[in-house]
Amino acid sequence: MNVSLTNVDSVNAILQISVAKADYQEKLDNALKTFRKKANIPGFRPGTVPVGMVKKMYGKSILAEEINKMVGESLYNYIQENKLNVLGEPLPNEEKQQAIDFTTEGDYDFYFDIALAPAIELSLSKKDKVKYYKIDVNQELIDKQIESYKANYGKYDKIEEGAKETDLIRGIISELEDGKVKEGGINVEAGIVMPSYMKDKDEQAKFVGAKAGQTIVFNPGKAYEGNETEIASLLHIEKNAVDAIAPEFKFEITEITRYKEADLDQDLFDKVFGAGNVKDANEFTEKVKETIQDQFTPDSDYKFLLDAKELLEKKIGDIQFPDAFLKRWLLASGEERTAQSIEEDYPKIVADLKFHLIKEQIAKDNDLKIENEDMKIIAMQAARAQFAQYGMMNLPDEMVENYANDMLKNKDNARNLLDRAMENKIIDSLKTTLGVEEKAISLDEFRKFFEKEEDKTEEA
Repeated sequence: MNVSLTNVDSVNAILQISVAKADYQEKLDNALKTFRKKANIPGFRPGTVPVGMVKKMYGKSILAEEINKMVGESLYNYIQENKLNVLGEPLPNEEKQQAIDFTTEGDYDFYFDIALAPAIELSLSKKDKVKYYKIDVNQELIDKQIESYKANYGKYDKIEEGAKETDLIRGIISELEDGKVKEGGINVEAGIVMPSYMKDKDEQAKFVGAKAGQTIVFNPGKAYEGNETEIASLLHIEKNAVDAIAPEFKFEITEITRYKEADLDQDLFDKVFGAGNVKDANEFTEKVKETIQDQFTPDSDYKFLLDAKELLEKKIGDIQFPDAFLKRWLLASGEERTAQSIEEDYPKIVADLKFHLIKEQIAKDNDLKIENEDMKIIAMQAARAQFAQYGMMNLPDEMVENYANDMLKNKDNARNLLDRAMENKIIDSLKTTLGVEEKAISLDEFRKFFEKEEDKTEEA
């Protein structure tokens, strides 16, 4: 088998694969023998069908399958062995490729169009200046975060005074008929209401100011009008039974609890940052500040990468892309794409591809690689960030690690985490290579950068 590459220009090439009969004869014979053993042909027991009959009936399809496998492997191996940085996937050449006739065994030629990534050269130094915007963590942000912790780690305490709209009122709910408890009617031993959730103000007012031991007659259908799910949940019935409920129910209040924020004490410190890691309010405030700063770092890094992108693209200038090939490949590989949609989207596709190649070159120039440990770290960071969204801080490493391992088992998640891990390494590399000018900036000022980007996108 002979494989040769002919460059059309700097970004387009034609790869020719010539397959002689001697290259595939042994594979074809073995494939026919294997097929003969399991062929199910009327009048013959499995394994007794004459080879000639198998070849006559199925030889063409078996030959095509074997040739296609050989060509595919040769194509892949040639690209790998010659370290060709190709864009997209090879496509059959529309001019040179002739229709292949597998009816008779012979020699075959296959021609493929290949798109080569344009060469990129980056010469970077400290003279190349890029700002790094570090978001200033002011006292207002710290106070807001502390208030959030106090709210998240608070608890409901039993009260004896009259209920407020936001208190939890517990009691026994009974369906009434003619002012009396209905025999065989709805009865809920552990009913719970919060007046603020009630839509009807009159029904809500019946509970506000009420105390434990008091009995209230109310109308659930009116209180939660239009919300069948809420009514069904309150009365422990199916949604389709809501329309048939009585207009009056009795609520015997057994307990009222009120949510109380956590105190700024050692118990809160331990719950947020782990036992003994913070010993007083000052240390807690500093730790909160560090936490917020860490949360802002990915945002600062992202802005830095965007600004570095602008500088890097200016340095490499205009580069040639195999436009015709890429449009053809995009059309062939995307079921929902049309020639028109590709033309409309192509400028953005090429812009993204350009920056992708720049990042690839940075990784190559600096020998950046992703190891298993890098994947584990980035997955655990992602897991902790997800838990933090629900106020779940300071979780055991074992629990976070198990969650991270599950994330890595998903191929799409693993691919996204791999890209993020490499991007982080590229950012770190650029921080050491470029002339980074750090600038403190408020959160409001930082957000304005992205408001401008959104405005540009809307205008486009």
